[in-house]
Amino acid sequence: MKATGIIRRVDELGRVVIPIEIRNQFNIVEKDPIEIYVDGSSIVLKKYEPNCIFCGSTKKLVDFKGKLVCDKCSTSLCELSKNSKD
Repeated sequence: MKATGIIRRVDELGRVVIPIEIRNQFNIVEKDPIEIYVDGSSIVLKKYEPNCIFCGSTKKLVDFKGKLVCDKCSTSLCELSKNSKD
């Protein structure tokens, strides 16, 4: 991880302001969803990107029963379904 030298305090509601320089660098704007991860003793913030539940791809996603699946995995599932009927 790269240190930025920027320090922020947590307010009484548990909020931390992400500095404008970092928001600009990662194209984060007001109302963007942010994912929160824990990695050992670190808290990691990541701009949320919807992805395929099977391979993690963020390209050509379709919704299948409330889950996102990419075009490639969708095709693989269709082929698997056809082969299991034979």
